[in-house]
Amino acid sequence: MNALRNNKLRTFLSLLGVTIGIFSIIAVLAAVDSLDQKIKKELSSLDKNTIYLFNDTFGPSSVPAWKREQFPNVNYAEFEYLQDNLPDAAQLSYQIFLKWENVKYEDKTMSNVNVVPVTHTFIDIQGFEFTEGRFFNASESNSGATVAVIGAELAEGLFGTLNPLGKQVRMYGQRFTIVGVLEKKGDGMFGNDDTSIIIPVNFIRRALGENKSMTPVIVIKPVKGVDMEAFKAELTQKLRNYRGMKVDEDNNFFINVFSGFTDLIDGIISSMNIGGWIIAAFSLLVGGFGVANIMFVSVKERTNLIGIQKSLGAKNRFILFQFLFEAVILCLFGGLIGIGLVWMLTILLTSALDFEFILSLGNVLKGTGLAVLIGVISGILPAISAARLDPVEAIRSGM
Repeated sequence: MNALRNNKLRTFLSLLGVTIGIFSIIAVLAAVDSLDQKIKKELSSLDKNTIYLFNDTFGPSSVPAWKREQFPNVNYAEFEYLQDNLPDAAQLSYQIFLKWENVKYEDKTMSNVNVVPVTHTFIDIQGFEFTEGRFFNASESNSGATVAVIGAELAEGLFGTLNPLGKQVRMYGQRFTIVGVLEKKGDGMFGNDDTSIIIPVNFIRRALGENKSMTPVIVIKPVKGVDMEAFKAELTQKLRNYRGMKVDEDNNFFINVFSGFTDLIDGIISSMNIGGWIIAAFSLLVGGFGVANIMFVSVKERTNLIGIQKSLGAKNRFILFQFLFEAVILCLFGGLIGIGLVWMLTILLTSALDFEFILSLGNVLKGTGLAVLIGVISGILPAISAARLDPVEAIRSGM
């Protein structure tokens, strides 16, 4: 400790390298873990066997993009056919993805509102929770009634402290009666339900028709315990038959199982972790070389002292551990400072952004262990060189 204290500038520069290295790796791991946890929390309400049937794919595909663009959209008639002919489907819903719209209430306007046209069965798949009201029923859904369910932020922006239930908002040149308000969830990877308005899909079909600018999707939730491969094969055959496709024709639709999407996300998270380790490894390498260099200088400066210690009976392992502990303590301090900076950063970002950053105990232990490991690796050679010094030559070199 005295040796580190007596050479403040040198100690600071050595600490800096290790601090940056540990900060880099722990910051990346904390960010990736926070993202992973948020994604899993959002996906926890959805069944992993849920299927999204439409003319595109969630992940990579051997079908070229130009060919996928020629695939026909799924339509409402196919949804009704599958609803009547898939015995192993617990629930099906028809959804159309649209561009954002402006929603008005009296003199207030909310822009860039996510419009979600769906059938009434969507709630059984998505599992919405309400602060007020309800979801629209089968009669309202089938008739394309002008009723709507809105997110918490949209309700607050349009109505303030007023109760939204029964109030009417304007959209697509029509007045929609609010029948439900969703519980606040925060921004998610699939959009923000808090700023969304959910309406019956048959209103959109009647008012706007179905065209290429829209993206219709059939969402299917199989019964629990179903053989997914057999279910996908049956679904494929049913839709091919309905479309009158020949045996030698390739499928012109994609069966996207939600578990495949979660596997894709896990793969991305894993790649981000690996990338973080690679980036941080260069910082740690520079920091380790810096500590090793400082320790060699320290050995050179204290050669005379080493000779005196050995002449008084100090064994080689005593000298070795003396310098090795110095390197480990130096790196440990640097690591703890780096972890402390990450902890402060997570607090600042969590308060500034609508995203919870988490510094887990596991990452703290990883950072601490890594700092100690760097200290051992970078300090072992200088410590060995100090332990092997001849006491007479060491004392003479300081005269």
